[in-house]
Amino acid sequence: MRAAVIGIGSNSVRSLLADVSGTDFRRLKRDREGTRLFAGLDADGNLNRDSMDKTVSAVRRMASDARRNGAEKLAIFATSAARDAANGQEFMAEVERETGEPLRIISGEEEAELSFMGASAAAAANRCGMIDIGGGSTEIAIGTPAGIETAFSCQMGAVRLYRRLRIDRKEDMKPVEVAAAEILNDHLKDYPEIELPEAWVGTGGTFTTLAAMVLGQPWTDRTHVHGATIAAREIREIGETLAGMKVEDRIHLQGLQPSRADIVVHGICILLGVMERLGMDRIIVSEWGNLDGYFRKYFCESIS
Repeated sequence: MRAAVIGIGSNSVRSLLADVSGTDFRRLKRDREGTRLFAGLDADGNLNRDSMDKTVSAVRRMASDARRNGAEKLAIFATSAARDAANGQEFMAEVERETGEPLRIISGEEEAELSFMGASAAAAANRCGMIDIGGGSTEIAIGTPAGIETAFSCQMGAVRLYRRLRIDRKEDMKPVEVAAAEILNDHLKDYPEIELPEAWVGTGGTFTTLAAMVLGQPWTDRTHVHGATIAAREIREIGETLAGMKVEDRIHLQGLQPSRADIVVHGICILLGVMERLGMDRIIVSEWGNLDGYFRKYFCESIS
């Protein structure tokens, strides 16, 4: 069976087309379009018309493309920005009207679970942790191939903190790191017996950007990104370098996707704050994430 999943994130819309066979699937095509849905939230918590139109247009295009490529099933879900939106029902109705498919707004906990199910295989470890840094939220999960032990979502994302705290130089990074660590710490109070794993995997644009920059390859070349290991020291060096640059200068760096140039340092600060709080000195990068997890949970047959 050929199927497709479209995920509406706070920073971008992504899609994955794949052939499903039994308990596994073969990835055929990925697509991404930056739409900054979260940036469209106004003071009253409503998504503005421009952000909704841009996002719905991207979803409509990806849905049409999936059907042209033979998708028999199509699922569409949305995450943090849609969860936060006071007019989320209006947004859901527009997506369904334009695509003919219902939109599911998933919880932060399910988002963490899906990201773990998609990304954890990159760790090549029996037990690992997963971090998914998005535009509006950051998801954290711990588990094994047999099941997830802990999964939760934090109200901190690259776009969310970009709107809250300015970074004009490397000295401005610390307050953002501290804010991220404090938000995480509030969640960890609910898990006093948590046992942290040795291996961690990261998914999302912050991680693939860092891997491309460490490897010195263009952001369009994904050859060696998946499975790459990056150290906290390397992450900090890149963050401090970027923090000292103007956005218009960052866009010319070969490892950095131009549309991410303004928010990339905030994503790095979130990662550094989380890594320090969890005692991590390195992390493995995964190109797989919640879209892949959606396939495993809803389209593939259960192994058990």
